[in-house]
Amino acid sequence: MILIIKLIKESAVFAATSIVANKLRTFLTLLGITIGIFSIISVFSVVDALERQIRTSIESLGDNVVYIAKWPWQFGGEYQWWRYVNRPSPRLNELDELQRRTNTVDVAAFMASTTRTVEYLNTSIDRATILGVSVGYEQVRVFDMEEGRFISFPEFNAGRNVAVLGYDMAVNLFPNTDPIGKNIKIFGRNIQVIGVIKKEGTGTFGDSQDEYVILPVQFLNQFIDVNSDRFNPTIMAKAKPGISIEELTDDITGAMRAIRMLKPYADDNFALNETSLLSQGFDGLFSVITMAGWIIGGFSILVGGFGIANIMFVSVRERTSIIGIQKALGAKNYFILWQFLFEAVILSLAGGALGLLLVFAGTRIVASAFELDFALTMANIMLGLNVSAIIGLISGFVPAWTASRLDPVEAIRSTG
Repeated sequence: MILIIKLIKESAVFAATSIVANKLRTFLTLLGITIGIFSIISVFSVVDALERQIRTSIESLGDNVVYIAKWPWQFGGEYQWWRYVNRPSPRLNELDELQRRTNTVDVAAFMASTTRTVEYLNTSIDRATILGVSVGYEQVRVFDMEEGRFISFPEFNAGRNVAVLGYDMAVNLFPNTDPIGKNIKIFGRNIQVIGVIKKEGTGTFGDSQDEYVILPVQFLNQFIDVNSDRFNPTIMAKAKPGISIEELTDDITGAMRAIRMLKPYADDNFALNETSLLSQGFDGLFSVITMAGWIIGGFSILVGGFGIANIMFVSVRERTSIIGIQKALGAKNYFILWQFLFEAVILSLAGGALGLLLVFAGTRIVASAFELDFALTMANIMLGLNVSAIIGLISGFVPAWTASRLDPVEAIRSTG
């Protein structure tokens, strides 16, 4: 342990001396490592931020939930749109039938959406998203209430004119007023606000409820045909505890085929979409982006590695007589080898640390300017340092090996 500490100390001193004595040469050499680490870790930080946002959006769609719709979320192979365009959309009356015919569904809900102008006194918001939902929506879709409450069972059944607002919708309509109990106007009708959903932020799939107005679907059905394909009707079904997504999907498939009276040889005329499909699709995308980051940064690191090797060869040549004296005093070959290897690693780590510092500054600026969850994680810091250390070891090995094999007598005679 004492020997290792001595090696690191001496190597750090030699590395610092090299940096001070040849500032420009060392800076230009380490710039390759700095740019390489900056490129790789920047890409990884962006991927991490996107992945966190996407995972959060997927989780908000519900855990162990199947979405019954006309169109699939993913298309395998050739996009045969004609197979889907004539499919019937899910209908509100299929919801009760689905719950009656299945044993794996814990709760199911229907939803349809449209856009309309929302008014409160002299304030109006054009093309606001109006979402009509049925009983059970709040059990399938994951969200918290900021204030007030969600729509009750009697209000759903009676199709009452009540509304729950997304956070941004409430702030825009009622900037300095408590919205609970106030009446907004949609379709020319007064609708009482009974709750506000806690702010979710921008969803990756445009699924954030911050700008939604949520109404009982029976009330919305008085003004639009919620079963029409124009309003994207969807049935959401959540599995009972202990039921796998495969069991849920199989059960729903059988129930929907029975509800629509499909013949045994007929294809399904509905799509069962799972959140896991989205996760799998984005896993492939993240892999491609990550590979691109390695390729982009790899070239810079390669150049930086050659630069460090060059510095170490120069250092060996300048300190040849010192190496000879060390060997004459009893220093072993491995001591000289590790001394130069540590020096190469320290130089490489210095370049990597500078690259990480630039990434950290960039993430703070972007996070502050755009209010994004964008940060330099400890995992990426350790990755950057480890890559720098490995490059230092690889780049410094040949010069260190050359130094360790020098003949002490010839080395002492050298003038450097």
